[in-house]
Amino acid sequence: MSKTRFMAAAAAMATAALFGTTASAAAPECSTAQLIVPWGAGGDTDIVFRTYVETINKTGIEPQLQVVNVGGQGGIRGATQVKDAKADGCMLIALHESVITSFLTGRAKFTYDAFEPVSLVSYTPSIVGASTKAPFSDLKGMLEMSKKDPKSVTVGVTLGSTSHFIFLLVEDATNTEFRYVSYDGTRERNTALLAGNVMMGETNVLTAKQYIAEGSLNALGIATDKRDPLIPDVPTLKEQGVNVLYGLARGVALPKGTPAEFVTFWEQAFAKAAQDPALVTSIEQGGSMVLYKNSPAYGTFLQESYAEHERLAIKIGMFKK
Repeated sequence: MSKTRFMAAAAAMATAALFGTTASAAAPECSTAQLIVPWGAGGDTDIVFRTYVETINKTGIEPQLQVVNVGGQGGIRGATQVKDAKADGCMLIALHESVITSFLTGRAKFTYDAFEPVSLVSYTPSIVGASTKAPFSDLKGMLEMSKKDPKSVTVGVTLGSTSHFIFLLVEDATNTEFRYVSYDGTRERNTALLAGNVMMGETNVLTAKQYIAEGSLNALGIATDKRDPLIPDVPTLKEQGVNVLYGLARGVALPKGTPAEFVTFWEQAFAKAAQDPALVTSIEQGGSMVLYKNSPAYGTFLQESYAEHERLAIKIGMFKK
């Protein structure tokens, strides 16, 4: 592990300890609890949460936790299922910024405040990926093509999701226009990108590291302040003159109105997992970082994230009131 990633992991461990809770927790009364991942199996979000669930279950926790993939509507179908579920601590939802962007674009009628926050667990910076079949191989070439012929560059997105939002930000920052092709989830978008059915798409180190290394996918830039040590040859968008920083902050929530003792039960389970060295190593090697916050801190994080997304959505005309 590089020094940078070691420091990030150490900071995450310290954060987990800082936000750990000593409140009493009662176990939900179910033989197996479900963590709904509202996207298909094999995607980057699915991988992160399966790593957490495996670590949690190894502690012998009762009830055991099971990942259930409920794809469809860019995450809305699964989120709706949990929103409407009984608030008994037996069904959780895996969240990231799509619960905010789907609301801002009018695709969903609810947002983060329809749930009880449990824990923030990880962060993954976004990469602007390009098909090797695209008529450009770097960010400069893409921007030149887009400015010469607006909407000539095709982008695979899940409309209203984070994969869409980052390119809206790039459009705003570069005065360009893209043509969007909608796919249901990460796996479908990546398949289309690798096959050359679209020219660009949002990805990340977790999903794309192997493809970048073998040359089957071009990384035009990573949306971070500094280059990622796992892919040091990939320049940041910022150093190429595109001031866009973006990524996915993944967390866990329960249906609104879930009793506090059940929130605490799962909060403690995820806090313990976030401090497991094997989990930290696995998440870090996959291109993400462990970033833990407890229930109150995650609630504040979601409020602040919503405010920032709303500000940007209004600025670029994406907010559907």
